[in-house]
Amino acid sequence: MKKAIITIIIIAIVVLGGYFIFSGTYQKTSMPAEEQPNSQSLLEQTQTNETNVITYTDAGYSPSALEIKAGETVAFKNESSQLMWPASSMHPAHKDYPTTGGCLGSTFDACMGVQPGDSWSFKFDIAGNWKYHDHLSPKNFGAINVK
Repeated sequence: MKKAIITIIIIAIVVLGGYFIFSGTYQKTSMPAEEQPNSQSLLEQTQTNETNVITYTDAGYSPSALEIKAGETVAFKNESSQLMWPASSMHPAHKDYPTTGGCLGSTFDACMGVQPGDSWSFKFDIAGNWKYHDHLSPKNFGAINVK
């Protein structure tokens, strides 16, 4: 009999604890996120001298081929309904563009998903035909010919 009473008390405590945790009276607190640079302000800073824009939509990159001069910057603007992650080919190593130091291989790598409505820019200093892809959806790709 004593064991039954103790078991009932333990079950009651567990049930009440679960109720308070899952009923909405429990308020989850979160740690402050690291401050991220505002992509919109980055776009505004580069748009003043920016003429090269590649738009990412749910159908892929447009234009998929672009010709620019060495030293010019290309803005990759995300107008899709999902994250975009432009990066140098080949997937997944990102080593086509010859400068290293990016998160996976080349510096031509956004290193994270770019939110819809935001953009990411890269300055192409080296001449060549540089292929790129979307790291999150590798079937979307293109090329930038730098003269």
